[in-house]
Amino acid sequence: MRILGVADVTRYLKEMLLLDPVVGDIWVRGEVSNVSRPASGHVYWTLKDGTTQLKCIMFRREALFQAVRPQAGMELLAHGRIDVYESAGAYQLYVNLLERQGIGVLYARFEALKRQLEAEGLFAAERKRPLPERPRRIGLVTSPSGAVLHDVVSVLGRRWPHTELILAPATVQGQEAAASICRALECLGRLDGVGVVIVARGGGSLEDLWAFNEEAVARSIAASPVPVISAVGHETDFTIADFVADLRAPTPSAAAELVAPSIEDDQLAVTDLRTRLVEAAEARLADERQRLDALRRQLASRAPLAQIRRARQQLDEIDSALRFRVTTRLAADRRRLESLRRQQALLDPLGTLQRGYAIVRRADDGTLVTSPQQTVTDDVLEIQLAGGRLPVRAGLPAQ
Repeated sequence: MRILGVADVTRYLKEMLLLDPVVGDIWVRGEVSNVSRPASGHVYWTLKDGTTQLKCIMFRREALFQAVRPQAGMELLAHGRIDVYESAGAYQLYVNLLERQGIGVLYARFEALKRQLEAEGLFAAERKRPLPERPRRIGLVTSPSGAVLHDVVSVLGRRWPHTELILAPATVQGQEAAASICRALECLGRLDGVGVVIVARGGGSLEDLWAFNEEAVARSIAASPVPVISAVGHETDFTIADFVADLRAPTPSAAAELVAPSIEDDQLAVTDLRTRLVEAAEARLADERQRLDALRRQLASRAPLAQIRRARQQLDEIDSALRFRVTTRLAADRRRLESLRRQQALLDPLGTLQRGYAIVRRADDGTLVTSPQQTVTDDVLEIQLAGGRLPVRAGLPAQ
């Protein structure tokens, strides 16, 4: 009995395939699924036909010159050779040429249902509901054993630990998946306080995600009494659930980010509000202090003592004004009296007599004599001098 190692068996099969002219230059037709394009530039996918699958690879140098890019659901003709990938012990089709044959069965079903539901208005923007800002309860429809649950719990615990996550476990792949998802949505819809529901699963092939392309799931999402976020597959995957849901998230973690406000942002907002409140309170207090000071001044100005002080001040001002006016008037009157005195002195006859002049009157009647022609001989006259009166008798009249 000959015993071979694993490497020997793999090498033997590889050599057999290399010598077989059929698989060395072959065309294979099938529906595309599980497309992957890593940074290397190589393209990996699976061709399937019913229940049978064939892994395919096209290296970067061939992929750059193809007119057709493999897309999930597409039916292709792939040319190449069958070879063994020794490290994995698996055979695969190494493709060097692609031709498009048509639309795959699943992809055709996807497009038909999409057109139907869109015509019914289930994708309309006006029926999309906004998400609650701070939901008290968040429903999650996903597998309890997958990584999605861990990712969502991790994000919610970091961003918004105050919320309550309610898991409605569901089968997310296989023939029973659609009914399981519908039951989970219905269960969450009956619970009080659930503000939003996340329907999620990780990435996979078109077949793996097909439950989320079923009509029953789409209608259950549309009938949900609360907003639904669809977070199915990777960012490049699209399902019917994405179009019906109120919001599509590229990943389950992104869905958790969308429904959970950041507690750090809220803390910053609270700090900002507290600062603004303190500033507003200080400004209000300053205004009230100014108003109180104004009222105090106004009250002080209306107090009896203040009024008495103002009245006294007014009396002092009036007294000063009267004194000033009296003093000014007396000074003016004194100047006027002195002027009159000087005028009187100039007009007083006695003043003239002091300068050597005399006044002559008739002694009998006191008539003023201003000319010699007014006298005759022996008229008795009286001469008024500065030092007294001198009686005289008139002599010969003047010639």
